[in-house]
Amino acid sequence: MGNSTEKQNLCGLDRKDFQTSINGKKTDLYILRNRKGYEVAITNYGGAICAIMVPDKDGNVANVIQGHDNIQDVINSPEPFLSTLIGRYGNRINKGKFMLGGKEYQLAINNGPNALHGGPKGFHARVWDARQMGPRTLALSRVSSYGEEGFTGECSINVEFTFSDDNELIIEYLATSNKKTIINLTHHAYFSLTGIANPTPTIDDLVCEINADFYLPIDDTCIPTGEILKVAGTPFDFRTPKPMGQDIDADNEQIKNGAGYDHCYVLNKQEQGELSFAAKITEPKSGRTMEVYTTEPGMQLYSDNWADGYKGQHGATFPRRSAVCFECQHFPDSPNRPYFPTVTLSPGQQYRQKTIYKFGVQ
Repeated sequence: MGNSTEKQNLCGLDRKDFQTSINGKKTDLYILRNRKGYEVAITNYGGAICAIMVPDKDGNVANVIQGHDNIQDVINSPEPFLSTLIGRYGNRINKGKFMLGGKEYQLAINNGPNALHGGPKGFHARVWDARQMGPRTLALSRVSSYGEEGFTGECSINVEFTFSDDNELIIEYLATSNKKTIINLTHHAYFSLTGIANPTPTIDDLVCEINADFYLPIDDTCIPTGEILKVAGTPFDFRTPKPMGQDIDADNEQIKNGAGYDHCYVLNKQEQGELSFAAKITEPKSGRTMEVYTTEPGMQLYSDNWADGYKGQHGATFPRRSAVCFECQHFPDSPNRPYFPTVTLSPGQQYRQKTIYKFGVQ
């Protein structure tokens, strides 16, 4: 049976390899296929995207996202956030502490002295309820219980993935809470537009454009200093497209603090919450492109500074800086910075986000 499935799926992934049971909840692999025949493969464990199969300028199809080819490797990945959903709070919170409603909360510390990406058992390490709604759409939902990973409020989350006929991966988030809480959702997709390989090539030659005049500088633990600085005249200026590698090792304190790029951009917006252009990357050899659109105020640029060549699917390896992440989100450490856009969610309110990754060729 396995072989016929392999032939049907461009990604060569077998659902059986993703089926297990964790605390009574079943994991599986879901394939979204658009009318052009291209594919996105997602598992309901952590909402991990395992494959995005799109063509280059010559029509050669490759997987442009880093992932694993079986559920055990997803669960035990050396990179726990590899192409997963992130919550309840994406990015870092200083020392894991914040005040809400006059009460101090303490989250798990899992990144130096700080809390990162919702904690060690955040949304990336949970089995979501999955419902495939036709060939192109998958809905993942779960209830994040009161006190989960230290967060207050019982939070209901719904995330819908759609793979359009224009090769757009559209991710729509909806969340509500029964108590005032904080929330900052994102997807930590690791993109490799060359296609994953052994070894997956570096992102140095990727031409990158980011629609942001400002970014958030960080301290040496990657927490925002609170300043909002102009990108002009710094290695962080991608307003005009340039190769990712051009300034990635610049003699610059901010680059040193992030070990490369690991910074949140303040996206240029006409109005709060509008869906607008955030970034574009172009891979010169293959001609593959990806555009990012989001309703979020910020976008974390992460240049995969800590990978060490670990193994991914079908024998691919993922060396340092073989991927780039565009994590659309609110700003890091916002609960401790009242002048950053608010991340509080009150009963009766809805948290909403829409982010689009659009693949093309030029």
